[in-house]
Amino acid sequence: MASSLTSSFQTSNLKSVFWGESNGLCVSSVPVIRVGFMRKIVECKESRIGKQPIEVPSNVTITLEGQDLKVKGPLGELALTYPREVVLDSEDSGFLRVKKATETRRANQMHGLFRTLTNNMVVGVSKGFEKRLQLIGVGYRATVEGKDLVLNLGFSHPVKMAIPDGLQVKVEDNTRIAVSGYNKSDIGQFAASIRKWRPPEPYKGKGVKYADEIVRRKEGKAGKKK
Repeated sequence: MASSLTSSFQTSNLKSVFWGESNGLCVSSVPVIRVGFMRKIVECKESRIGKQPIEVPSNVTITLEGQDLKVKGPLGELALTYPREVVLDSEDSGFLRVKKATETRRANQMHGLFRTLTNNMVVGVSKGFEKRLQLIGVGYRATVEGKDLVLNLGFSHPVKMAIPDGLQVKVEDNTRIAVSGYNKSDIGQFAASIRKWRPPEPYKGKGVKYADEIVRRKEGKAGKKK
């Protein structure tokens, strides 16, 4: 009889705990702790590159219409359209400043980028840029024929590349190529296209490389010991 009462009491107690029925008994409740996450607002600092002023030489003309910029100099003319996240301010002292229009993550990204692009435009139309390449390999040589750059890189036929407008290509000693102009982006693109035909290999260093490029060399397979 005692065992049946004990089992009945335990069943009633468990039922009251899990199903919320007290049945005259005191049911203990377990407090629920809510775990939350606090959002921390991170303020991005101003770009070290973006906040630097851009000096405009006396031989460069700046035309700003809304978000459109035109830069004209002795070497050529370039244009750029700014996104709405940044604005360009022309100061009376002859300097340009790129400023953020809003405090957003994209504005922080665009700030330094468009300051660099604007500076490249000013330097390009006033002084210009140059990229040099070097040919390494037996029989590798380059020549300029009219408006084409002709490369002999060990293929069964020479490679002809049309020189884009606004770029000048010079060849020295048949193995050194100099690409110059006022648009830095076009210079880098054409130089990369030349290098793509025969990238330098890591064993003997043969191929087309930039003049200031360091090619990491690999040790070849050792010969069999006699």
